[in-house]
Amino acid sequence: MAIDRSGMAQFLRHRREVLQPEDVGMPRGRRRRTDGLRREEVATLCHMSTDYYARLERGTGPQPSEQMIASIAQGLHLTVAERDHLYRLAGHRPPPSGTPSEHVSPGLLRIFDRLEDTPAEIVTELGETLRQTPLGVALTGDLMRYTGPARSIGYRWFTDPTSRLLYAPEDHAHLSRLWVSGLREVSAVRGRGSRAAALADDLLTRSEEFRTLWDRQEVGVRPPEVKHFVHPELGTLELTCQTLIDPGQSHSLLVYTAVPGSETYEKLQLLSVIGATALR
Repeated sequence: MAIDRSGMAQFLRHRREVLQPEDVGMPRGRRRRTDGLRREEVATLCHMSTDYYARLERGTGPQPSEQMIASIAQGLHLTVAERDHLYRLAGHRPPPSGTPSEHVSPGLLRIFDRLEDTPAEIVTELGETLRQTPLGVALTGDLMRYTGPARSIGYRWFTDPTSRLLYAPEDHAHLSRLWVSGLREVSAVRGRGSRAAALADDLLTRSEEFRTLWDRQEVGVRPPEVKHFVHPELGTLELTCQTLIDPGQSHSLLVYTAVPGSETYEKLQLLSVIGATALR
């Protein structure tokens, strides 16, 4: 497929001009004369240089890679149909329809962008963290830094003992059953050639605990109502996890809250200070 530089430039300009700062979790600020977002704001959202993005809008840039198109589609909060259109304009075939995707829907992102003062994350059906709020990073560390199979929390749980330090020891047995049960369910839905099945096969060779639990054929295990996190500076935090599921993309938005007036509620206030200090 050939790249349509003019068509892509027009499409990118239009999408940028219809987005407002508050649509993407950015402050509006003063003296804003631009319709929609500024180019430098879009470049920041898409994790690229302003010059590179500006050249794409002018129709003079190089052909973006598929990875770059995926980043632009996410930064501009495109729907799946709009994302696929951008792929074609850039001269690439869109990802196959009906397969699990890491493209977060605009609706889920709009909710997520309004949760800056709350620990929250967006995860895939395999437990891969796609987005974290600043307070989420302060609570669990940067979970988006992992690559390969280790992106899955279930994979890390059975292959990296340090991953369990984040959770209270009394919860470990249930969480082990939870990850195995969840992976079994996803593997059955996605089939033998799926990433879920490959992850299960890998863990069967790496972890005796995983093999023992896998042999139980257990499904339907659900998360506890309250999760006990162990923070290196604040100790144990008892947090209720509310889950919003996007069935179209197989993604979940996890929001962690504490009972007002509780000890954990006070610790979350301290956590926001710790997180802001770390970012600075």
